[in-house]
Amino acid sequence: MKKTTSEGAATTVADVLVSELAAWGITLYFGIPGASSLPLVDAVRRNPDARYIVVRHEQTAALAASAYNKFTGKIAVCLTIAGPGATNLATGLYDAKEDRASVLALSGQAKTQYAGPGGIQEIDQDAFFRPISVFNNTVADPKTAVKLLTRAIRYAIVGRGVAQLSIPNDVQREPLEPSYCERETCLPEVRVAPTDEAVRAAVEVIDAAQRPVILAGFGSMNAAGALLDLAKTIQAPIVTTFRAKGVLPEENEWVAGVHGPLGTPHARAFVEESDLVIACGASFSDFTGIPWEKRVVHIDIDPLQLGKHPFTAAVWGDCAVAIPRIREQVRARDDPSVRKRLAEQKQAWSEQLDREADPKAVPIRPPYIMKVLSETLPEDALISIDVGENLWWFGRNFRMKRQRFAMSGYLGTMGFGLPGAIAAKLAYPDATVVCITGDGGFSMVMADFVTAVKYGLPLVVVILNNHELAMIREEQREANYPPYGTELTNPDYALYAESCGGAGIRVTRPLDLPDAVRRALMMDKPVVIDIETDPKRFE
Repeated sequence: MKKTTSEGAATTVADVLVSELAAWGITLYFGIPGASSLPLVDAVRRNPDARYIVVRHEQTAALAASAYNKFTGKIAVCLTIAGPGATNLATGLYDAKEDRASVLALSGQAKTQYAGPGGIQEIDQDAFFRPISVFNNTVADPKTAVKLLTRAIRYAIVGRGVAQLSIPNDVQREPLEPSYCERETCLPEVRVAPTDEAVRAAVEVIDAAQRPVILAGFGSMNAAGALLDLAKTIQAPIVTTFRAKGVLPEENEWVAGVHGPLGTPHARAFVEESDLVIACGASFSDFTGIPWEKRVVHIDIDPLQLGKHPFTAAVWGDCAVAIPRIREQVRARDDPSVRKRLAEQKQAWSEQLDREADPKAVPIRPPYIMKVLSETLPEDALISIDVGENLWWFGRNFRMKRQRFAMSGYLGTMGFGLPGAIAAKLAYPDATVVCITGDGGFSMVMADFVTAVKYGLPLVVVILNNHELAMIREEQREANYPPYGTELTNPDYALYAESCGGAGIRVTRPLDLPDAVRRALMMDKPVVIDIETDPKRFE
């Protein structure tokens, strides 16, 4: 007997794929419907476990799916049409690729009989997605649909990247009996334990060091407790990469802060004076800036990361598994001078940040904005950061407690902030979610503020409105070019938010900002706080 849906129609390839995803706990879809994906879209509509968030641009869909994985570790789906829908996903999917975020893209495709030159909205999607994906295929035969889907999920999880399936419209509509489908088994997560030999080698090097420093990268975000235990055992300060900012509260006595151009001077000093860097889940980007000559013990779940920086000892394993095993075997130390020096330098840095946060300067200065946000946002807030001057000031001046944040790391794409906040609110409906962005980044994706309104997602968008692409202006200045092409003509973003059905608050006076942030956090709707700010740094 042929299986049917709840509405009496025969079960199709599209129905089976959506049900299969739900069985794996993948139920959130971002995208825009269209002709080549209509059977899939309708299958989502009819599946009680699935939810389709219709955005205003496919770039938002892909950025949101990437952010969803960064915040939760779970997979969301980009579901859109062939041709321009697929190509519009590229920037967001490249963000996921570069930051090793697991994302599944389902793209419609022209009917098989119209494939090739002259097909409307038909491109070679296998070729297009090949540089972006860890798995990439087209479902040409209904009997292979479930096997390819489960393979795609497996590759996305294990390969920590983008898996893409193109599905022709006529194949989506083909009847399919799920009980006869061949499947592959997907792993819910990947944990790698180090070998005993690797642990012993790392312990030997750490025990021989006199001034070790721990570098916490994004790959150690699930190992905060283990990092702290190791730091206490060997009396080593913890510095972080930018993406690992907040792995532990920055007020913790062992945390020296971010290392790199946006970091603290004492983090840089501890690394420069160290004779060993214990790198945990760090990729040694030029942005982090660990000196090439430093001796390193490198712990990472990705074996291809090991060796990017010449290492003295390498440990292939999940930080949450490897670090406790190393801590059990290393020599315990007692050196109160390290903690005392770190406390003194952190206090001096905190006082400097306070001096920079001028509560009287008009236009409002970014250090003051970050001070207000640091003091006002809940300790468990989720923060989505855009790329630009706002990111620079957040990295340098925002004092993380127990908040979590996501950003576009290696790709560094403007426009990440709002899609990331939408994803965070969908993932954690009861959490306080804040987007920190600039006028340049927000304007790239501002159409999707109405998406937050449409789906009832109370979130707060903080715009540092300096009427410039201020980061580019600074880069021009540093390279001895005159400012050019960086001025922005902006609408009134507070009025725009209200016209979308949200709330808008415009702030021009510093002393009005704390109350504006508190009011926004209390509202049961999406809010834009449009802050008139200064594009200059310390000029």
